[in-house]
Amino acid sequence: MTRPTRLSHRFRAAGLLTGLVTALSLTACGSDDAGSDGGAVTAAAADWDAVLAEADGQSVNWYMYGGDDLLNTFVDDVVAPRLADLGVTLNQVRIDDTAEAVNKVLGEKQAGRESGGSVDAIWINGENFATGVQADLWRCGWSEDLPNAQYVDLDAPEVATDFGTPVNGCEAAWQQANSALVYDSAELDDADVESLDALFAWAESNPGRFTYPAPPDFFGSMAVRTMLYDTIGGPDALLEGEPDTASDAFTDATTQTFERLNAIESSLWRGGDTYPQSQDDVEKLYADGEISAFFTYGPGAVGPKVADGLYPDTTREAVLDIGNISNVSFLTIPANAEHQAAALVLANVLQEPAVQLALFEANGIYPAIDVATTPQDVQDAFAAVTVSESVLPLDALLADAQPELAGDYISAIEDGWVAEVQQK
Repeated sequence: MTRPTRLSHRFRAAGLLTGLVTALSLTACGSDDAGSDGGAVTAAAADWDAVLAEADGQSVNWYMYGGDDLLNTFVDDVVAPRLADLGVTLNQVRIDDTAEAVNKVLGEKQAGRESGGSVDAIWINGENFATGVQADLWRCGWSEDLPNAQYVDLDAPEVATDFGTPVNGCEAAWQQANSALVYDSAELDDADVESLDALFAWAESNPGRFTYPAPPDFFGSMAVRTMLYDTIGGPDALLEGEPDTASDAFTDATTQTFERLNAIESSLWRGGDTYPQSQDDVEKLYADGEISAFFTYGPGAVGPKVADGLYPDTTREAVLDIGNISNVSFLTIPANAEHQAAALVLANVLQEPAVQLALFEANGIYPAIDVATTPQDVQDAFAAVTVSESVLPLDALLADAQPELAGDYISAIEDGWVAEVQQK
């Protein structure tokens, strides 16, 4: 998830949002599976007219991380009005951790609530999605039948699989995240950000000026995985076959990585005696001038922070020579959700090219759709978005993007980091 700073361009895409309504209401074809446990009786996504008719007058309870005020504003000012145009009322349920929503659905399932569930949609990816797959919580076989799925590359690995778990039509892509190193170019030069070795060498010469949040923070976990990828030369060895946290390959990879992180610990902020608890804490340290470099999963949101004066004008971004990590986040629908038709409409709205454009313009969040497949006026509008000098263009971020590991690996890495780095 990203940390945008302002919503100053939301009306620029408003005309497109209105003008594309007809084009974005095409009927797709395919099949739909409401989940093996049944769930609410609802129209299949392939019959979009029936979906719209059923959704008209419904409310959709969308459970999502609520700690990003500007993303909340985007949802209120762009997504909710678009849904209202279609007769759907949005109830954004703001939570601190996606696991809260998954556990709520799981609890209702265990209590025998096979329909009328209180959670209609969840912003999700990674381990939380995999947990729901294992527990058979999701409605599946619908996402490829959304009208706006025509703009999504469904065969792209990051869309077809979610942290190693096959999507199988159980969730619909709506955001793209790419990691990058954010740094103050007045303090670090190009050579310092070429590789992790170079960054660590700089940190040793400038103690206290670099850190990362403690896993399982989402961003801290990504930083540790980046360091693991660098240590073993990329993720390929851990992507072959089924995940096996007891394998020699995984044990060797984590052992070497944790040894390396322990070796650099004394050069981190506060000598590594403590780690920031969240990415917000890390970004505040950078804004306050206490550190000069950090990893982010929201590179597009850095530009507005520079423009607002929160970050120095000399802020820049880099991708280390090992590459960066890229993933997609999704919207999923529980199989027992009460308002499944409204949830389908929400998923489709989030993939509308004009909505994706507004999200990129206002929040710096990269599109999950393939912009090249959208109407020409949308392509032109994307191309016209001014990218801050502080921000790497999307093609540079995607040039050597690396995939995510399976959720089982990520959990084991996070647990291992706590035991072998934080507690030692």
